Amino acid sequence: MQNISSLRLAIDIGGTFTDTVIVDGNDAVIASTKTLTTHDNPADGAMLGARRALDRAQAQMQDIAGLIHGTTLATNALIEKRGAGVATIATDGFRDILEIAYERRHSQYDINLEKTDLLVTRDRSLTVAERMSASGDVIEPLDEGCIPDLLGQLDATGATSVAICLLHAYANNSHERRLRELLHAARPDLAISISSEVSPEAREFDRLCTTVANAYIQPMMARYLDAFAASFSQSGLSCPILMMTAGGGMTTLKTAAQFPIRLVESGPAGGAILAARIAAECGLDEVLSFDMGGTTAKLCLIDKAQPQSSRQFEIGRAARFVKGSGMPVRIPVIEMIEIGAGGGSIADVDRLGRLTVGPRSAGSEPGPVAFGRGGTDPTVSDADIALGYIQAETFAEGQFGIDVGAAQDVLATRIGKPLGLDPFGAADGVSHIVDESMASAGRTHAVESGKDLGPRTMIAFGGNGPLHACRVARSAGINRIVVPANPGVGSAVGFLFAPVSFEIVRSRYEMLQTLDLEAVNDLFGTISTEALEVVRQGDAASPVTTRRVAYMRYHGQGHEIEIALPDRDLTPQDIAPLSAAFEASYSRQFSRPVPGMAIEIMNWSVHVSTRPPTITPPVQTASGPVFVPDHYREIFCDVTAQLCNAAFVHRSELAPGDSLIGPALVVEPQTTTFVGADFRLFVDGLGNLILTREATT
Repeated sequence: MQNISSLRLAIDIGGTFTDTVIVDGNDAVIASTKTLTTHDNPADGAMLGARRALDRAQAQMQDIAGLIHGTTLATNALIEKRGAGVATIATDGFRDILEIAYERRHSQYDINLEKTDLLVTRDRSLTVAERMSASGDVIEPLDEGCIPDLLGQLDATGATSVAICLLHAYANNSHERRLRELLHAARPDLAISISSEVSPEAREFDRLCTTVANAYIQPMMARYLDAFAASFSQSGLSCPILMMTAGGGMTTLKTAAQFPIRLVESGPAGGAILAARIAAECGLDEVLSFDMGGTTAKLCLIDKAQPQSSRQFEIGRAARFVKGSGMPVRIPVIEMIEIGAGGGSIADVDRLGRLTVGPRSAGSEPGPVAFGRGGTDPTVSDADIALGYIQAETFAEGQFGIDVGAAQDVLATRIGKPLGLDPFGAADGVSHIVDESMASAGRTHAVESGKDLGPRTMIAFGGNGPLHACRVARSAGINRIVVPANPGVGSAVGFLFAPVSFEIVRSRYEMLQTLDLEAVNDLFGTISTEALEVVRQGDAASPVTTRRVAYMRYHGQGHEIEIALPDRDLTPQDIAPLSAAFEASYSRQFSRPVPGMAIEIMNWSVHVSTRPPTITPPVQTASGPVFVPDHYREIFCDVTAQLCNAAFVHRSELAPGDSLIGPALVVEPQTTTFVGADFRLFVDGLGNLILTREATT
């Protein structure tokens, strides 16, 4: 019997499946399950998964000491345009910030260009008389006498949420706060987001877009979080609920409801946290995290056990993979590339006779054809089933049956017939297309970051990650794969390893050589206190670490480089080391510095986080004899393009030191690891599956 006084529960709601995990006080997974996501009310699927996992752990809801939740609801609402009606309020003369944007087109010569949907039409873009300088001085006071007229304009738009973004509010937010106070007094039910709290950085367009996105999803997310908390409270949960954020940390429900934009991509962030932990445990310096679920695939570069991070990304790109075609959002995020390639991705043959896969997905409703839930379009999972990689007897914990014949028939009819292929050829084609799409996305992401995939180890997880890892790694030129324990619910497991954290970025323009040390140190003191207060709401006692950063650039350039600062007040003696650190980082990124160029600082950041546990690398496990399987299954070999027998092994049968030669299917409750014919599997001391590509002639 487990010690149930320290159980923790994690719930990750994805586009197709909802993953649920329970760990004990030693962070060991004692129960996990996958349930289909209930899109009408995602909390229903979450509750079903929680109850099923609790039954397996022989525990009650009252025994849970911590619950961490991540969801795609915020992301999907932005992509599918299911948010609130938003109006914007800007400074007089700046009504058209959204219309003007960057003053450029993402495809210069496309006469049929589809513009990015920025959620707010011009008739809902309002202004107010006021003006603040870039240094925070009041040039023109806020005209409070115009509020009645402004309220009339707001009422006429029908907006239920407002995004306030006044000029230079990052330097002085008194006008934004006063305007919010006046609007709340007159319209208490109006949801209001102000840019100086959502994204207090320079660059008006980015700041306004981030505030609009926050205002767009805030009413819906507030209702959802209240309903989610109430549902679990009624079921006996007495501990606080923490939310996973896009930056890889946890925050409180209160903060999440105020800044729901920080929940965008929270599920994938959990996967990156898991991969970083596995990298630290295994002593891996260069890693590619590969998380493939039912709807999307996510790839993230991890160096020295730290996921690559960013302060901006784009939502709902009008042109796939084209930078500048989406809505820019400036928040701390784990940087990754996400493509519409999952088990539910739909395959088709276009007008030119080309086989295409994704980004449309069958999701959980109706799902792939083989699931027998009303799906009519061939999907990646149908192809995996037809090829023999997914076996009906072990799929999805037996929640529903698999119709292999239906998968083969739809592939033969919809894909094979137009292309002159038999069912195996059609399924293999679908598999090759989706795997090459993911490998290509990984290569592109690495090149954009100035890195190479070849030397990296892939850490594969998600419901479909271990199933496609060998095929994607082969296409990407990667020769080593790690499949951790409980990979099918990897992102949810990652939630349980995430720290409680909060990051604040503030703009204050300074030249490095004439740095106003007193003002900068005061700024750090203020935002450090603010960030610590948020962290203490989620964890009142644990030791914390603080990371300070300056975003620096050469004078007149448009983008900054992140430079770490000491966790203390800055002194005159820090100027020279900071200059050297910037030029070294600039040289790594752009091959050479610019001699004699002045350095300026645009933004300052503080990241406060509970301290992660110390990870001790395991003792190396010697390789034992080759494991001799008792069972085989007929599959279509992806190397020889011939039918062959593959070893069929339950993961629980393998022990540290065991090895296995591909082709093989290693099955477990939530996923299957496919070991390609050119790979060898080894089980390390932590129970990870290590797949190494063998040299071929």
